[in-house]
Amino acid sequence: MGRTIRAATGADLPDIVELETLCFSLPRSEGEIARALPHFFVAEEDGAFLGYADARAVLDEGYMGNIAVAPAHRREGVGDALLNALLRWGRENDLRFLTLEVREQNAPARALYASRGFVEVGLQKHYYERPADNAVLMTYFFKEGW
Repeated sequence: MGRTIRAATGADLPDIVELETLCFSLPRSEGEIARALPHFFVAEEDGAFLGYADARAVLDEGYMGNIAVAPAHRREGVGDALLNALLRWGRENDLRFLTLEVREQNAPARALYASRGFVEVGLQKHYYERPADNAVLMTYFFKEGW
């Protein structure tokens, strides 16, 4: 069967909530995730949950939430596959750009985004808590001139 990226369903909610809680110091609640579930993509392999990503479009602008990969499957290309799925989604939805915030100290994530063509466009001081960190704003431009 192999690895697939697909739209999340209600059956994925417990896995998404568990991974959100594991990966983020200020995780979204189950209710928040449930309301946003139509904006989630899930990575799985042979039926096993590997991780998720979420993004939403507002008119022709894309905003990425989180990418999270189960610890047992990190450094296997899962995050890369999820990011590629979001970029494909952005192209299919004719977005002008896809933007995100990432912790300034998260060098591996920043490198992943840069390797896919995201550019640093700003810095939000003191954006994150637990631990305190700045947010680097990174954007992928689908269309020239933005």
